[in-house]
Amino acid sequence: MNVEKVEPLPDDFDPTAVIIDPVPAVVNDDASGINGETKREIVLGRNIHTECWEVKEPDADDEATGEREAFMASVLARYRRTLIERTKNHLGTTVKGAVDDLDLVIQTLEETGFSHDRFYIHCDGALFGLMMPFVKRAPKVTFKKPIGSVSVLGHKFVGCPMPCGVQITRLEHINALSRNVEYLASRDATIMGSRNGHAPIFLWYTLNKKGYRGFQKEVQKCLRNAHYLKDRLRDAGIGAMLNELSSSVVLERPPDEEFIRKWQLACQGNIDHVVVMLNITVEKLNKFLNELIALRATWNGGDRKRQSPCVASYIGKENCLCSLHK
Repeated sequence: MNVEKVEPLPDDFDPTAVIIDPVPAVVNDDASGINGETKREIVLGRNIHTECWEVKEPDADDEATGEREAFMASVLARYRRTLIERTKNHLGTTVKGAVDDLDLVIQTLEETGFSHDRFYIHCDGALFGLMMPFVKRAPKVTFKKPIGSVSVLGHKFVGCPMPCGVQITRLEHINALSRNVEYLASRDATIMGSRNGHAPIFLWYTLNKKGYRGFQKEVQKCLRNAHYLKDRLRDAGIGAMLNELSSSVVLERPPDEEFIRKWQLACQGNIDHVVVMLNITVEKLNKFLNELIALRATWNGGDRKRQSPCVASYIGKENCLCSLHK
């Protein structure tokens, strides 16, 4: 593959240009799960938390807690209190793939009288953080701006085979957390006292193998396919939204739990999303669309007027295709 010939998306890039045919006719193909290539039955539990434990500082005479566990619990408890106080207001969203305007956030804080030592900005670039450098209109994230830290995940877009992430922060914050370890003759800056040594090798290998041009081509493919899915959904009368800096297509939540489990859709309220990554090909998207369109007519007893629920409060009235907002 000659990645040197890859050209960036033009400024006047029109996502509709990749659409050649109208929504395909309904077929009875057996669709595979979005994350699987072979036909198989997928049974997953609901995407909810059933129990949550509060992290708190243990009592000094807590006999059930060892000395090391008590120390770690106290560190986490203090860290949690500090984090809650400094991040009372969160921006952005994971489900809808929103990317905040960093410059506008900083400008607003400064104009309202906040000095840089009175706020802490963490830039969570879990998925799109490693895609943003290859999108011309994306905001610049740099430590030349008054931000405290940046994090990205290596097992999402990069494709590292084990869960991992990279967090970059200022030295002053590292010094506050790190401590000298005498028997190692070094300073430990990790939260838990250790880290996976294989993950950096996989990240280094992938970054060097693909290079800038390789990642640029993959980002273009994901964005084109995401626009393809969004437009095909809307052509079929299904409310859908795609943020400008995102590959996550948000659509109406299907009322069929079996369909949701089969396609491994992540749902929240009346919406769900499809994260279009490299393994999500146009052929797989077509299979998903075919089955969705075929089943959609049966979910409401064939009443086409009721097929589009109102999701304006979730994705905006301009993206909702219910009878009130068409």
